[in-house]
Amino acid sequence: MVFARGDVSGHDDQTLEHQVSARNITVVSWDNDDDPDNPYNWSLSQKWTLTALAAFTTFITMMNGTIITVAHEAINQEFNISDASFPHSYWPVTSWAVGGGCFSLLILPLMEDFGVRWVFLSTYLCFICFVIPQALAQNFATLVVTRFFAGGCVAILANTSATVIGNVWDSEKARNVPVSLYIVTYLAGSSIGPVIGAPIYQYLSWRWIGYLQLIWYGALLPVYFFLFKECRGIAILAQRAKALRKEGKLAYTQHEIDMEGTSMMRIVARSATRPIVLFFTESVVFVSTLWSAFTVGTLYLFTQSVEQVFAGLYGWTPAQAGYVQKTILQLGVSKHGSPRTPIPEARLYLAIVGGMIGISGGMFTYAWTSYPNLPWIAPAVGLAMVGAGSVIVVTGISDYVVDAYSKYAASAIGIIAAGENTFSAFLPLAAMSMYSTLGYNWASTLLAFISLALSLAPILFVVWGKEIRARSPFMKEAMLEKRRKSIDSV
Repeated sequence: MVFARGDVSGHDDQTLEHQVSARNITVVSWDNDDDPDNPYNWSLSQKWTLTALAAFTTFITMMNGTIITVAHEAINQEFNISDASFPHSYWPVTSWAVGGGCFSLLILPLMEDFGVRWVFLSTYLCFICFVIPQALAQNFATLVVTRFFAGGCVAILANTSATVIGNVWDSEKARNVPVSLYIVTYLAGSSIGPVIGAPIYQYLSWRWIGYLQLIWYGALLPVYFFLFKECRGIAILAQRAKALRKEGKLAYTQHEIDMEGTSMMRIVARSATRPIVLFFTESVVFVSTLWSAFTVGTLYLFTQSVEQVFAGLYGWTPAQAGYVQKTILQLGVSKHGSPRTPIPEARLYLAIVGGMIGISGGMFTYAWTSYPNLPWIAPAVGLAMVGAGSVIVVTGISDYVVDAYSKYAASAIGIIAAGENTFSAFLPLAAMSMYSTLGYNWASTLLAFISLALSLAPILFVVWGKEIRARSPFMKEAMLEKRRKSIDSV
């Protein structure tokens, strides 16, 4: 997710002012506080159009990650792949998630410096190109490799919602509903993938899962081209400066002046290393990454375990098991949100409850209702609790990190996204062995205890939040910047 621009220059402000004055450069900025081109001043209809468009993109592209999981038996048969000793059929999902983790660290922060529209459109076109081999692959290796790049593209497209929210909604209160919408579509897309894939596979074939994706992704390309406006302020100002230069004026934005002489390699290196520094030096980022990554990874693990559990208990087919995964989503889309109070730690209150009761409680329910003599609806209720808790947890973590780190939110959310993709890639690979070795009951119970421990850790942030913020140089800078903005607005 990208909500704020990181530092882009080490130049001294007085030196910059001297250089600008000496070269007689016109620094292009907004005409005034009410400049209509400033995304913060757009009408509500414009803001919501772009926000809804980005959120819908998150939903439909995230489906690509799990939609083929229901067809793994047919894919195994066609490419002579066996799951007897290891879930090799999950490699296309693993490679998809690994691609997402890599691209999250390298590409997402670059949107802060180069704008959103053209990065989004070019990535979307590349994504369509990598969906084609998913439908036409003649060997398993092609499917795995192309899914890596498709997942990388989705990591950019799905997180564009967060970029848009940060660019067009100017206050924490205004971002409340858009952020919740983004998190719901993010998790719903992953959860509903098997639900959409099940009837396609059941009535057509596994290749039609790819064909139909090409149809709806291709049909949406013109919509995005005409409706997806540039919303990054620095990019809009850069267009103004470019137009002035065509008229013969020496006009540049402050951002262009700051970036002068900075190589692309340096920009990429800074974008890639700051998230890692935050992860290893900031306890908040470290715990938030583990908590959110385990939550999202668990959703992917259940896409594997649901078929194993429901087929073993009730003799269901893969397609029927795909339908029941809708319960992971069912309550999640209707119970979400986070408190809005001045201190960042307030965002964690509901998340802690959602983690303890929703995720942990749901896993315990799923674990100890997995008996053949109990109706299938019982473990399905447990899945629904996990879905509801997951949305609450991920929303709370996102709000907390964005509020606490503000200026460095892009880097903090970047490492969290990388963690989510890493857990989503590799945690489900253990599902078959874990559920076969420990049994349906104790495998889910183990996950429930891990989830409970992760839910309790953030209580420390709530109790000692003020002291933690005082010791963190990143948080202190963010809080000072917010106070400065608050004073300026009075």
